[in-house]
Amino acid sequence: MLVLDANILIRGILGRRVRTIIASYGNTVEFLAPDVAFTEARRHLPIVLAKRETPAEPAMLLLESLGEVIQEVGFETYAASEEIARRRLAGRDPDDWPVLATALVFNCPIWTEDTDFFGAGVATWTTDRVELFLQGGGHG
Repeated sequence: MLVLDANILIRGILGRRVRTIIASYGNTVEFLAPDVAFTEARRHLPIVLAKRETPAEPAMLLLESLGEVIQEVGFETYAASEEIARRRLAGRDPDDWPVLATALVFNCPIWTEDTDFFGAGVATWTTDRVELFLQGGGHG
């Protein structure tokens, strides 16, 4: 199992590497993302695409298709870990707590490019290293 941050969802649309990794390991590893990560990606992606003068609709459809491989975790699942997640992220981005809370609930690492998670008590993998974790089936 691996929890994805919104920045990874966005990279899954804008680039090829993240999408390739997700496609390669989607049958053997359970990818999770809190509902707010999808919401954040849906909100930021059109802004990024507008700056690139790229149509948003194909990218938004691709984002929704990622939902077939990445399980969207609802608030009711990670809410009980909110307090501890907020404490561990104190002084950092307070909006990141759902990702950490989800990782705490499922006792699994986070895939992110956001350094706010470093030192928060769960393993954190960046895209350039995540395949080391995934090659072990997402549990090693």
